[in-house]
Amino acid sequence: MASIEELQSVIDYKFKDKSLIVKALTHSSYANEMHMGKLHDNERLEFLGDAVLEIVTSRFLYLNYPSYAEGDLTKLRASLVCEPTLAYCTKAIDLGKYIMLAHGEEKCGGRNRNSILSDAFEALIGAIYLDGGLDKATEFIEKYVLTDIDSKTMFHDCKTNLQELVQAKHDGNVEYKLISEEGPAHNKVFESVVVYHEKILGKGTGHSKKAAEQEAAYQALLNIKEDNICI
Repeated sequence: MASIEELQSVIDYKFKDKSLIVKALTHSSYANEMHMGKLHDNERLEFLGDAVLEIVTSRFLYLNYPSYAEGDLTKLRASLVCEPTLAYCTKAIDLGKYIMLAHGEEKCGGRNRNSILSDAFEALIGAIYLDGGLDKATEFIEKYVLTDIDSKTMFHDCKTNLQELVQAKHDGNVEYKLISEEGPAHNKVFESVVVYHEKILGKGTGHSKKAAEQEAAYQALLNIKEDNICI
């Protein structure tokens, strides 16, 4: 596992209480393996961070999207705080390499699992909130979540979004094809492409077929948005 000091440098926030960042990065599997007790993992901080994330995101959207009705704001917020989007946000700080996992969980690819990444991300928000207050937590959320919103909201249910985009212009459905499957049974890496009329729109990898397809759909949406590919 990479050092706590390194992560603090990456996120440009130095904890006054180092125990908070340690707890935020402690997965329940590690706490169990080390016989630390249930209250020493990151789940309570995740609970707190989830609430902080929701209020900060709600305020940001309320102020920055004045023409959006309540239902539109709710939908936009849901797309930003959902598990796949938060896991995507962790890539900017490479959070996975800092999480403390049990040996078995690590062997099974837990360091790259969306649920573990998103939970640790919310726990880190909770830790920053306790250590530095709402202003510091808000700075972190605005930097790593509330930027490039158009791209991040595409990641939420991106397979449906891609299908709807294609059908708005043409008839027919996109198709997902598995092109490779590598690694041991407990830590496989799948690679998939999404195809429309024999044209590859996007390619993705993941530790499940579903994750690989989702990443392929997301890359396809980005390619179409940036005019890298025409449909």
